[in-house]
Amino acid sequence: MSCNQIRSSLSALNSALFPVILLLDGEKACVLTGVDSDNSAQVIYPELPDSVTTVDLDTLNAQYSGFMAYCRPTYNPGRRASIASKSNDGHWFWGTWSKCRSLYRDVIVASLLINILALGMPLFIMNVYDRVVPNHSTSTLWVLAIGMTVVLLADFSLKMMRTWFVDLAALRTDVEVSSRIMSRVLGLNLASKPGSTGAFANSIQSFESVRAFTSSLTVLALVDLPFSLLFMAIIAWIGWPLVLPIIVGALLLLLYAASVQKQLRAMSDSSMKASSHRNAIIVEAINNLETVKSFNGEGHIQADFEGSSLQVSRQNAAMRLLSGTVTQGAALAQHTVAVSIVVIGVYLLIDGQLSQGGLIAAYLLSSRVMAPISQTAGLLAQYHNAATALETLNTVMELPQERPEGKEWITRPSLNGKIEFRNVSFRYPNDERYALHNASFTIEPGEHIVVLGKNGSGKTTLQRLMLGLYQPETGSILFDGVESRQLDPGFLRKQIGYVPQDVHLMHGSLKHNVLLGDPTAGDERLLKAADLSGLDTLASKHPAGYDFIIGENGQGLSGGQRQTVAIARALVSDPPIMVLDEPTESLDHSSEASLCKSLKTVGKDRTMVMITHRSLLLELASRIIVIDNGQIVADGPKQEVIEALRSGRISGGKV
Repeated sequence: MSCNQIRSSLSALNSALFPVILLLDGEKACVLTGVDSDNSAQVIYPELPDSVTTVDLDTLNAQYSGFMAYCRPTYNPGRRASIASKSNDGHWFWGTWSKCRSLYRDVIVASLLINILALGMPLFIMNVYDRVVPNHSTSTLWVLAIGMTVVLLADFSLKMMRTWFVDLAALRTDVEVSSRIMSRVLGLNLASKPGSTGAFANSIQSFESVRAFTSSLTVLALVDLPFSLLFMAIIAWIGWPLVLPIIVGALLLLLYAASVQKQLRAMSDSSMKASSHRNAIIVEAINNLETVKSFNGEGHIQADFEGSSLQVSRQNAAMRLLSGTVTQGAALAQHTVAVSIVVIGVYLLIDGQLSQGGLIAAYLLSSRVMAPISQTAGLLAQYHNAATALETLNTVMELPQERPEGKEWITRPSLNGKIEFRNVSFRYPNDERYALHNASFTIEPGEHIVVLGKNGSGKTTLQRLMLGLYQPETGSILFDGVESRQLDPGFLRKQIGYVPQDVHLMHGSLKHNVLLGDPTAGDERLLKAADLSGLDTLASKHPAGYDFIIGENGQGLSGGQRQTVAIARALVSDPPIMVLDEPTESLDHSSEASLCKSLKTVGKDRTMVMITHRSLLLELASRIIVIDNGQIVADGPKQEVIEALRSGRISGGKV
């Protein structure tokens, strides 16, 4: 079954996608099968699965939570078949374009008609000069004028339709490709994440270059290009010598545009690297602005930025100059061809081989020939900038995902809370040292564990492995006897309430941050989590309550308040496992005591893994695991381990 949950109003429903699951208030749901013209909805409730109930749409809207899910059955013929068909899925970018084939077919048909109608004006001028003027035939003039008016109106309508088709195709492609890129970024395996966040963000932003190159102007230029041959044939029919300057001009222009491609590619690569470095400096400076100011580092950062900006500006200026020679060369070629046609045409006119109207018609048609050729030359000048951006995006899209295509997951309603590490070893990317080595232990459902260890001993790595953020290099991690690699990462993380030591919050309301991982949770669960974590105290002090807007990365909140939000976020989904990394480090004594009391109540039927040295939290544990240099040096009952640590029989922690 393939499902996609979105937030949308009932008025924006797409009837072609019925049936749709509506999530209602109070953790309820129903299936909407259709909407009638009399403002009534056909609904199936889980209590009456075999019957369709008619409900007033306004009544349904009052119960609707704002979230819906589109679900469709999927057929999986097996791993071998999926591997065989993988090559037919299409490129992430070009495959999306192919889905708009019908629209581009309409664009080609419209372009064919537009270019045929484009013959109307030259033929009109030729007939006026050759037939109407010499014979003073005003009646013929009006017939031609009326016919030309019809042609112009038809041309206008077709051009508007063609523009609409191209823009519609571009819109669909843009939305789907942007969605694919973001999906790949969010689904990225953390072990494969590039080291520089700024450079990584710049790689994603390079899609703008690809989008600009594949815009409607590019599409129209390429579609109009083949029709240049038609216009050249018409010019040859009028007077074949008039075609010669067009052929020479077009060949010289395209040859020059092709000759500078190698230089443009090298410049584009250098510009992309320099731009990535500059973007990395900006992102790093913004993320660490307080640190930069605290240590008076503005001058150093400013110097780095100016040096990088100078390099980017020089690269871009050189690339624009070279591209400009192609663009200006195209304009020069177009005007030179026009002058050449007039000169040759005059000689043909004197020799009686060409009429005055034919000369003007050939002149007009020459612009129709050279325009798409000039645009194509300009596109060649921009090509490598877009090609480099596309290659960079290809690298991003090919990074390993934590949900590989064709992977089959083991599903179950929920976990009981048993965790087992079997000879687990792990190293971070580009690090030869083991962050965790040959770790083995078992945590039973409902057991409360405290993990102790020095800084850098591997405590946080242990939690990251539990969350499935990284996969062990060797060994296995099991939840309720199931290997963690067989469990969907989203399902696994929903079963674990995680409170990190460094809390990062998103820009948005307090409620939005608490419900980040479970946006469908009702107000009852939100208030319960807020009460247990002490977040209700923070919300009650602000006039906006839970609609209080938090700045980026928790700006406007103290460290303790951010940690309170993180604790509420971990509790709101009511998980069977709690993983807490120094959850009370930023809390004052009274808040810590209140939280410990709440955790004592909440943790009765949950597995809890805590990293802490606080005595109040140690009281919640029945067992302690000590890690030193990535290895488990002690694992046993709380009192025995504490006594061993105090007596110096084992090292790696303090109590």
